[in-house]
Amino acid sequence: MADDLGIGDLSPTNPDCKIDTPNLQTMADQGITFLDAHSSSAVCTPTRYGVITGRYNWRSRLAKGVLSGTSEHLIPADRPTVAHLLRSAGYHTQMIGKWHLGWDWQKSSEGKKGAIDFSRPVKNGPDINGFDGYYGHCGSLDMPPYVWVDTGKCTAIPVREEGVTRSQDAYGWYRKGPISPDFDVPQVLPHLFDKAVTHINERAADAKAGNPFFLYLPLPAPHTPIVPLPPFEGASGINPYADFVMQVDHHMGDLLAAIKKAGIDDNTLVFFTSDNGCSPQANFDVLKEHGHDPSAGYRGHKADIYEGGHRVPMIARWPNGIRPGQTTDATCCLTDLYSTLRELTQQPAEDLGGEDSYSLVPVFNGAASTGRETLISHSIGGSFSIRKGDWKLCLSAGSGGWSDPREPAAKKQNLPPMQLFNLKQDRSEQHNLIDQNPDKVKELLEQLATEVHQGRSTPGNPVDNDRQITFLPAGVTMP
Repeated sequence: MADDLGIGDLSPTNPDCKIDTPNLQTMADQGITFLDAHSSSAVCTPTRYGVITGRYNWRSRLAKGVLSGTSEHLIPADRPTVAHLLRSAGYHTQMIGKWHLGWDWQKSSEGKKGAIDFSRPVKNGPDINGFDGYYGHCGSLDMPPYVWVDTGKCTAIPVREEGVTRSQDAYGWYRKGPISPDFDVPQVLPHLFDKAVTHINERAADAKAGNPFFLYLPLPAPHTPIVPLPPFEGASGINPYADFVMQVDHHMGDLLAAIKKAGIDDNTLVFFTSDNGCSPQANFDVLKEHGHDPSAGYRGHKADIYEGGHRVPMIARWPNGIRPGQTTDATCCLTDLYSTLRELTQQPAEDLGGEDSYSLVPVFNGAASTGRETLISHSIGGSFSIRKGDWKLCLSAGSGGWSDPREPAAKKQNLPPMQLFNLKQDRSEQHNLIDQNPDKVKELLEQLATEVHQGRSTPGNPVDNDRQITFLPAGVTMP
């Protein structure tokens, strides 16, 4: 799972893409490309929650925003996860990369109040969420501390602080904080892929002997710090962001080659996706000068309730299980990983776990739909939208995020508190049809209320949310 990669940044999901992504194009040619795939949120932490749990993020205690690099763990040990699911089916489970779901650093009893004692074990990391092992960093790559943690143990103790300001490097900046001697920011992306390839090689023999493995590889790129290395630095002819996307593509080629070389290619299912849309840190003006649109004609970007915030690239490749060269318009969400893997491992559905997850297996086999009829999306500011068919209702006056108009500005302009779009006729969400379609607004609001209050959007018994959820904008009441 890439970080802040737009749907327009890959050739399989954007024919007008100006960034070379040959390895991901080959992956798409050999598998299936989803053209209507969505992250569960327009920002990092909540989407990661959805990927791991198969549950919409807003049902958790995180009502808006993201965690930091020092936040406590978000997913309780008793919450079913994809890793628990696969471990119960006999899989070895491993996380390598950017966690960004919190873990519990232990604090020092000496020195600065609240300072972390890096010599003590990390508690409540991915290991309580079903992973046999993990290697990674806690937050985004621009969030301190810059420390590798290997299944609860810091690999080296920070001895200094480091950071780069935006004025020093508009693309490669990262916040100042503690950094370990073995943590080299520009080398983080290749380092994680090296770790992933090593893990694949170590597990391949067991996999061939009938002891399969699951690897969750959340990347820190092309999120800030945008730090492409040679030979990718300058290779795009556009800007460092485009160079960094090319580097991600290159490493994905190496990863797929490693799976093949290990002799497990035919029966290995690989997903590639992104946690949300492209960030303004990519420098949209420069990209536009080169004819490149990271949102591929959709409105908005990372953080927004508009499509550019959460419509993401997704490719799946599995030689033994997916006919090559497919594209699909089936609506899906990254929460759907849970039920897909549940079906493939032939495990029964339970009330808890995958409450907002539909299996993608029917689409792998040529079906036009997964059975998902609705999609609820969420912005950084906590704004909701609900999609049903071609219709999408945004419960916000503006973007709900960072693009114009932001919510305070939209309210000052007296824009309507909700927006209704027909995506088939208006994919760029320019024409608010709220006044012309009161019945459709009522239908979508009632559907949203039902799915919120039942604690699930899939068939099954109602379950509790983790908090009291309000979704109506101020001044709006249910019809």
